[in-house]
Amino acid sequence: MANDLPIGMFDSGVGGLTVLREVMAQLPRESTVYFGDTARVPYGSKSRDVIVRFSLEIGQFLIQEKVKMIVVACNTASAFALPALSSKFDLPIVGVIAPGAQAALQATKSRRVGVIGTEGTIESQAYTEAIRALDPRIEVFGQACPLIVPLVEEGWLDKPVASEIVKEYLAPLLTNRIDTLVLGCTHYPLLKGLLSNVTGPQIQLIDSAQETARAVARRLKEGHLEASASSGPAVRRFYVSDAPGKFEKIGRRFLGQDLPGVKLVDIGAWL
Repeated sequence: MANDLPIGMFDSGVGGLTVLREVMAQLPRESTVYFGDTARVPYGSKSRDVIVRFSLEIGQFLIQEKVKMIVVACNTASAFALPALSSKFDLPIVGVIAPGAQAALQATKSRRVGVIGTEGTIESQAYTEAIRALDPRIEVFGQACPLIVPLVEEGWLDKPVASEIVKEYLAPLLTNRIDTLVLGCTHYPLLKGLLSNVTGPQIQLIDSAQETARAVARRLKEGHLEASASSGPAVRRFYVSDAPGKFEKIGRRFLGQDLPGVKLVDIGAWL
């Protein structure tokens, strides 16, 4: 049955595991295939054309894995490649930007929203366009935070340097009196505690991983694609384009559990 096929997910590396973690929590019956493009990480500093090419290659690989949906668990790829993916593949495609934008719309009272993300995501203006398409009265303030991803992957969140860097990045947004902050990178949910300490309780944080999992649940229900009660235990498969051992080690922190049997794939062969 098509309903019992897995959900395909991809990111440039480990960050998208925060989306997978939320999908597992909210949709425990759904099997998943996750691809981390660890040979070509990071995506945040690459051009639109390159990101589109990488995304189509990975999409073709996931199609060969017989998935029923593709979740683009990467803000940069969602910003650049969603139209190309939707045009090429005849199955539901869910990105992380639209769900985050919708949640920001519902959360803001002052209509002043901040967005933090990679250089690629912020420069694309994808969140600004998505939020203002929902309500053109909302002011959106973007802030690229290129040093945060390395901090998260090194596990340095408790070190003083992490707090200082976050304060530096958030200062312009706080000066602009935002009341809502969108975490526009899949690494950032691991920083929620630190971010809350800097922003204070008056600013609502929008976790794109949680919102994307909710969007996946809605699309599955709308398409009558939910896994059946008789489908058996969910199966997790993991693939990477480089360094599976490192992916397992760092990924454990993102997923909150071990990543069994990560397999290496020559992704360049899939287009």
